[in-house]
Amino acid sequence: MTYCVAMRLNSGLVFLSDSRTNAGVDHIGTFRKMSVYENPGDRVMILMTAGNLSISQSIRQLLSDRTNTDGRSIWTATSMYEAAQILGDAIRAVHDREAGELNKFGIDFNVSIIFGGQIKGERCRLFQMYSAGNFIESHDENTYFQIGEAKYGKPIIDRVVTPQTTLDEAAKCALISMDSTLKSNISVGLPLDLLVYNTDELAVTRFVTIDEQNQYFQMIRRSWGAQLKRVFEAIDDPVWDAAPEATLNVLSSSSEHSEPVRVPPPHGVAREAQAVPRQTLAQQDGDSEQAT
Repeated sequence: MTYCVAMRLNSGLVFLSDSRTNAGVDHIGTFRKMSVYENPGDRVMILMTAGNLSISQSIRQLLSDRTNTDGRSIWTATSMYEAAQILGDAIRAVHDREAGELNKFGIDFNVSIIFGGQIKGERCRLFQMYSAGNFIESHDENTYFQIGEAKYGKPIIDRVVTPQTTLDEAAKCALISMDSTLKSNISVGLPLDLLVYNTDELAVTRFVTIDEQNQYFQMIRRSWGAQLKRVFEAIDDPVWDAAPEATLNVLSSSSEHSEPVRVPPPHGVAREAQAVPRQTLAQQDGDSEQAT
């Protein structure tokens, strides 16, 4: 599997990908998921893939040379939107060539792509591509895209990243998002590729491949879990069956009664219900102290 995330911010773009592929628990490979198409001074385009590795490799190869009906390729497209259309055509061409044969072996045509960058004369743009060759574009209301194992790293991005977030802050958030995914899913693994692009630079100036020895990522991995634990421990425990006038940390009130959906036991097994006094943790602690 894989995890890739990209963010479009007012000041530029951030891309992060892992490099693990799996064909079973005992067959793990390392393939880099990020490809850069760069013509310094004119355009920078970044592509990240998830899904069937043979499909994504075919698409990447075809994209470099493919032209549209106007004779333009991603190297001569006048806008990122046109470049995304050319990429969509490449996805459909690979589908037409391979999907039928894959289906004979019970294999779905499965690929997801994040594609973004900047062409001279327009703003940075970011797209998410689907297996059908169609795509959506990032806007201020949805400033990032994820593909692959997205669920573990999503919450931190939702809480932190806005269009106004700086590139370094966004890169830090992306790495924390990746660390959360690495912690919870064995199908995502190091090394990572991180690319940070400043608007209007039209060249790649900040890129790093991150392995187990990377100092900054080691710091992220150590400190993020410790900080989460400290924040968790600082949050007060809930108060059960609080007095009606209580207003602090009330989870349930003595004046309001909730009941679960109960499944009755079969006849002959049921026992007569007995009242069980509710007891708070504070009461239990007090009883223990009196007993001593």
